Amino acid sequence: MLESSGDLTCSDLSRSNLSAIDTEAFGRYYPMDVLNSMNQKIVSVLTLAIALVCILGGPVKAQPNDRPNFVFVLTDDQSYGMMGCDGNEVTKTPHLDQLARDGVYFDRAYVTSAICTPSRISILLSQFERKHGVNFNSGTSVAPQAWAKSYPVMMREHGYYTGYVGKNHAPIGDGGYTSGLMEKSFDYFYAGHGHIKFYPKDLHEIFKHAEADTQVEIVGESATDFLSDQHRLEGAIRFLESRPSGKPFCLSICLNLPHDAGTSTMQMRQSDDEIYKSLYRDVEIPLPDHYVAKEDIKNPKLPPDLLKTKERQTGYDWVDNPETCIERITRQMQALTGIDRMVGDIREKLAKEGVDQNTIIVFSSDHGQFQGQHGLGGKALCYEQTTHVPMIVFDPKAPHAESGRRISDLVQSIDIAPTMLDYAGIDAPIEFQGKSLRGLIDGNAGPVHEFIFTENLWSTHFGNPRIEAVQDKRWKYIRYYKNDTFPASEKILVAKQLNIPVGKMLYNVHDDGIAVYRHYVESPLQGEEPVYEELYDIENDPAEVNNLIDQDQHSEVLERLKAAWKQKLIEARGTGVPKVIRYTADNGAKPG
Repeated sequence: MLESSGDLTCSDLSRSNLSAIDTEAFGRYYPMDVLNSMNQKIVSVLTLAIALVCILGGPVKAQPNDRPNFVFVLTDDQSYGMMGCDGNEVTKTPHLDQLARDGVYFDRAYVTSAICTPSRISILLSQFERKHGVNFNSGTSVAPQAWAKSYPVMMREHGYYTGYVGKNHAPIGDGGYTSGLMEKSFDYFYAGHGHIKFYPKDLHEIFKHAEADTQVEIVGESATDFLSDQHRLEGAIRFLESRPSGKPFCLSICLNLPHDAGTSTMQMRQSDDEIYKSLYRDVEIPLPDHYVAKEDIKNPKLPPDLLKTKERQTGYDWVDNPETCIERITRQMQALTGIDRMVGDIREKLAKEGVDQNTIIVFSSDHGQFQGQHGLGGKALCYEQTTHVPMIVFDPKAPHAESGRRISDLVQSIDIAPTMLDYAGIDAPIEFQGKSLRGLIDGNAGPVHEFIFTENLWSTHFGNPRIEAVQDKRWKYIRYYKNDTFPASEKILVAKQLNIPVGKMLYNVHDDGIAVYRHYVESPLQGEEPVYEELYDIENDPAEVNNLIDQDQHSEVLERLKAAWKQKLIEARGTGVPKVIRYTADNGAKPG
């Protein structure tokens, strides 16, 4: 059935209108010269057929043209508390602060997995990692049949004009990043696979024609181009030369900042905006609360045989001393102010195009990271610093009384996709595990989650253990499993002795890794016991300083959370075999 921005009536079926409908509906699949050479008799038959439908069955049913547009901005490694609107008194984020005042801010938003690839796939598919089955160590990519139920594909199938710009860290299809399926799934695609760092042109050919040199500005340039009447950005993969005025749109903006891949590569080049050269350089930046330098660690946060910090990726060593920590935090603040300006520019562009009053804006992050709190660096843990993220939703059509509201109910990143589909009038597929937040946003419904489940299945030679956590609004229970991973330091030693590229030794996943990862997924469901547990009173101890697991007065709380853990673990796993494809070094996969 042909889809348009509204119902088609018999008066629409003049020969010229039919030609226009054909061009819009089929131009994605057939070259224009083929369309233009269609036999006139075929057009006449189509005209007669649709006319009969009008006479016998009424208008051709299509989606209404008042459906909202969406702009979804996803940052990278941004913990809760890094903007003005969530309590940071130093970082300047006036546009994001205004967005929070105009919309609603979810103060208790959490991711599912605190590491890039599984978290981003969870957002796209509205599934826990334990169900979708893709991580850096899984040896898999998302199968086409699973990708067909992602929010961008669903929206495109239901008449939305879709765009994706920035960083893609989700291997999709047979061949993962090289399959081309991601590019073909959007009407407008302008992104690099894997990290795009601070200067994307240095890594990715697709960005080389952008006017800007720095990541945020290049991504902002492409977002503006997508929203324009005419697409002019050379290098962007697109199927049309302009955004159709009669279609709603959904633009996904995915950044690689304030991630270390971006901030570690900042060079203060002459072409950099002044934000990235001097901003905050004249301000005294405080160390995070509960910061502990490496040399001052007396009692590690977790047992050394559980979290093997000596094997941690060296890219996180900046947390080890105050000077390098302050420098990196300064760069993160600069990046966030740049992102903030981009959000302001996008809102200005939406107004200029006359679509601001019908465009829902969503802002969040894929996870957080440690900045030396408790002596920790990196992510892939289930503490608040890594799983608790910002989330803002601005609906210009929401009742004015809802503007600026802070919502303390528990929500999760997998709720974003069903929320957008709900507003778009699209039924969420049964594969979705998240829930729509529309009732909370509109102020006419109660909480959607009693408990939140988070997990880490990225347990590798870099020392992180397997972890699961469940929490309600006050309490969090965390369980850890035996960490018998082979150390990265031993692999590096052998690689250097035999002149083997260290990157290949550390980042290539082979076929046997698929079985190891599947064991990680299934063993807790089969009765594997934890080797270490934690219990925190988040309401009174949000920094998770005091582990209360051995205090008898909390035994009833602990038992209740353990029961909730078991139920949420089963729900997160779902049923059936994950819809994935082999994606290892043995069949040509390259690390993302």
